[in-house]
Amino acid sequence: MLQDKVIGIYCLIDDILKGVGHREHGERQVSDSEIISTALIAALYFKGNQSHAINYMRSHNMIPAMIGKSGFTKRLHKVASLIMWLFLQVGRLFKYVSAELEYIIDSFPLRCCHNIRISRSKLLKGSEWRGFNASKREYFYGVKVQLITTKQGIPVELCFTPGSEHDAAALHKMYMDLPAESSVFGDSAYTNYELEDLYRETELIELKICRKSNSKKPDRPYQSFIKNVMRKRIETTISEIIEMTPHSIHAVTKDGFLLKILLFVFAFQVKTIIFKTGNLN
Repeated sequence: MLQDKVIGIYCLIDDILKGVGHREHGERQVSDSEIISTALIAALYFKGNQSHAINYMRSHNMIPAMIGKSGFTKRLHKVASLIMWLFLQVGRLFKYVSAELEYIIDSFPLRCCHNIRISRSKLLKGSEWRGFNASKREYFYGVKVQLITTKQGIPVELCFTPGSEHDAAALHKMYMDLPAESSVFGDSAYTNYELEDLYRETELIELKICRKSNSKKPDRPYQSFIKNVMRKRIETTISEIIEMTPHSIHAVTKDGFLLKILLFVFAFQVKTIIFKTGNLN
């Protein structure tokens, strides 16, 4: 039942916040755990429509004192950094509990508007946000989501980059909080020989990037086969995340746009860990 899943999500968020001693104003009728849980429910079951999630939580007596949409949005933006921390913390907990040593990195674009409306866009300004989606062979105006998942497809790290930024440059922005002796598989867009050597020597992390035909460090046939097989799972994860998003992500500010994307990825992470693997139950 949906109510059981809502309770499971709330318990996970609330337990983590209590475990780290998270404090908030004593007179609040709705806690940060309830705000974040409602936002995740919106991303999971209502295509990101937070008004519908608020009405659901109130009408089903999950959070009878739930505040209105305006107050909810303000509270949600105040805990945006906390949501990112929770996403990374849940990912880190899963990485070390499951002793995972194989990961996959890939990116996917999310546009904020159609190309014909770029000049009128209020969320993003500048040519840096205009990128090319190779899989669809079309230009888009928005952001790239750099995603790291386990080999089972569970997101554990992410980073936002402008649409025009190359994936290889995004590697410099990734935190890469991975266990020593981990392997990270990625496509040829992430080719950066110097960074591969640096991660190998300093972090004991092996970047196993697919090679182009004219690569200076070509793969042997068996290496190419393993890399291509490993990368397929993250493509499924990205498809499932995009399926959760609406045709158009409604946001008033750039921060709000990025926050909604984060919530979709975080919601997918929580759904996969709790309801499919059961590792954090």
